[in-house]
Amino acid sequence: MIEKKLITARGVYGLFPANAVGDDVELYADESRGTVLERFHFLRQQANREGPGSDIAPCRSLADFIAPKETGLRDHMGAFAVTSGIGLKELCDGFRAKHDDYNAIMAEALADRLAEAFAECLHKRVRDEWGYGRAEGLSNAELIQEKYRGIRPAAGYPACPDHTEKGTVWRLLDVRGKTGIEITESYAMWPGSSVSGLYFAHPESRYFSLGKIGRDQVEDYHRRKGMSVAEVERWLGRILTTDSGQGTVNSEQWPVSRWHQFGVNTLWLEGRGA
Repeated sequence: MIEKKLITARGVYGLFPANAVGDDVELYADESRGTVLERFHFLRQQANREGPGSDIAPCRSLADFIAPKETGLRDHMGAFAVTSGIGLKELCDGFRAKHDDYNAIMAEALADRLAEAFAECLHKRVRDEWGYGRAEGLSNAELIQEKYRGIRPAAGYPACPDHTEKGTVWRLLDVRGKTGIEITESYAMWPGSSVSGLYFAHPESRYFSLGKIGRDQVEDYHRRKGMSVAEVERWLGRILTTDSGQGTVNSEQWPVSRWHQFGVNTLWLEGRGA
């Protein structure tokens, strides 16, 4: 695959001025912050939790890791999409035409791993450009264990279970035009060997599982997103509580992040023989 350059890797990423407005995050066109480019909508942990410290732990939202607009702090957030699957379908179709299912499966598996490696490599580049990653000095093992500061959660995963938020990434970065990666009606990425997500730099940013949410948050979310309640329930059905009782949300915020000085920065990358 490498020697014959049988597949192509492409990626795009951007770092944008940003501030939180409630559980939403606004991304701005420039440092004047007068024009909103896009708005990401996040949800907040709501269900009762068990375990040590659960009674005092905040109910988290990804918006907590971006400075609230009312503080006047100038924060930033990033987004990305990468693939190593350009040309993979043709490669696998060729194998299957020869009844070589083994190599077709192996090609798909390798492309998936390469996409994850591309996402990890790009995250390191972004941390360095952001400034705080230049002095990391982490070994490969520590990088694999994600010992670095910052996270890159993806839409559809535990902290952000709404797959439709991928559409915001696609508009923001012109992902289809820059990389050829498409999203289907169900917000699956094509080629399948693709990864997308968001960049948060807050020192206390962490991955978490949203858990179940109540009817009160569904109604708030539908107003914020401009979706009907039925649409919200369709996309979030697996995390909805079975009753319509009002949940209790601890809206305690994490300390806001230190802001970093840079303007809007959107780049795209391509490599043959990934």
